[in-house]
Amino acid sequence: MNLNKWLSDNKITEVECLVSDIAGIPRGKIVPVEKYIKTSSSEGLRLPEYVFGQNVTGDYGDSNVLGETVGDVVLKPDAKTVRLVPWYKEPTAQIIHDAFYFDGRTVDVSPREVLKNVLKYFKKEGLKPVVAPELEFFLVEQNSNSDDPLRTPLGRSGLPEKAKQAYGIDAVNDFDPLFEDIYDFCDTQKIDIDTLSHEAGAAQMEINFNHGEATELADQVFLFKRTVRQTAISHNLHATFMAKPMQYQPGSAMHIHVSVFDEKTGKNIFSNKEGSETDQFYYALAGLQNHFSGAMALVAPYVNSYRRPPKNDDAPANLGWGIDNRTVGLRVPVSKPTSRRIENRIPGADSNPYLAIAATLACVWLGLEEQKKPNKPKVKSLEGVATLPRNLDIALDMLEKSDAMQKTLGERFVKLFAEVKRSEAEAFLDVISPWERQYLLLNV
Repeated sequence: MNLNKWLSDNKITEVECLVSDIAGIPRGKIVPVEKYIKTSSSEGLRLPEYVFGQNVTGDYGDSNVLGETVGDVVLKPDAKTVRLVPWYKEPTAQIIHDAFYFDGRTVDVSPREVLKNVLKYFKKEGLKPVVAPELEFFLVEQNSNSDDPLRTPLGRSGLPEKAKQAYGIDAVNDFDPLFEDIYDFCDTQKIDIDTLSHEAGAAQMEINFNHGEATELADQVFLFKRTVRQTAISHNLHATFMAKPMQYQPGSAMHIHVSVFDEKTGKNIFSNKEGSETDQFYYALAGLQNHFSGAMALVAPYVNSYRRPPKNDDAPANLGWGIDNRTVGLRVPVSKPTSRRIENRIPGADSNPYLAIAATLACVWLGLEEQKKPNKPKVKSLEGVATLPRNLDIALDMLEKSDAMQKTLGERFVKLFAEVKRSEAEAFLDVISPWERQYLLLNV
């Protein structure tokens, strides 16, 4: 694509230059189109490298990975990602950028680059992973006081939801104006969403994405989360992708469906010619079982993330696998052989899509490389069974001790990720919760 021609043809006045930080927050610069064209064609747009070391509060502390001086990196656009920003009055473009050091090396701690590096392992063997995320989120009332619990918003009916409305059509229709805008905005941005359904929580929704190439789908989820939040605000609501935003409601997940195709033949390597499971299918399952504990911090990256599992069967905290069993972490949906896939049900909606997909594919790759077999499929419920790390500190310990994760995701990235997440955990410990005031104030 000729990027400059696209900007001209669409009469763009400003360009949003986006990168994803570790939390999945869009960061970057907004530049007038004339300056953007001039800068991107010469020395390139610059950004401090510490953007990739910021925690979710925006703070940046001392980093042993990025060093004391923390210089600039250069942003280069991925022309395939250019899109209109549909909620602005003036024609504005958003472009996802990759980051480079001045010597031409890619910034290996960028989440998008971490995913691309994992995909290189598959590429060398002529393989192409295909993914399809499913993303859950809550609609809540706008509230400027973070000390107050979140509340379920009123829809067109004028009443908040009380009973569980899983797959309720009327419950979705209650927010039709919002979802009509979301679909229109996604269509404008070429975000390929499929079905919308109501989940078990009050005003909890799920959007399924059509399957596709991993980086492209991660880009779409990255932009989709921003789109939903912006659209909700325009309807005087908030949309949250927190893993557990409300105490007595279910958590929100980002299930990731994964299959792997042979680039030459175009065939799914998880299925034999006669339709049965291949050895590679079982190797992939074993890789997830043997290594995903070390990747848990990447898909449950906050203290709040561990409030989701394992209270109900929709939030498994185990690495069992089974056919059409929603109580296991690794579900195999019933499908045609050409569509055989593994559904990773462990990642939370709060995880960075680049890192959640990278972690899942890293484990699949390790399984294909090691050629081990998984344990037997689970035919009974594993509801409430927790074998994965149950808090962030343990998950980070396991990530740092995992040679396999450091090999596939990059040693510098793993160290930086742990630095950022430990700083967030320390900040959380400074906060006195309502539970502490309620039960400890006069009792201890």
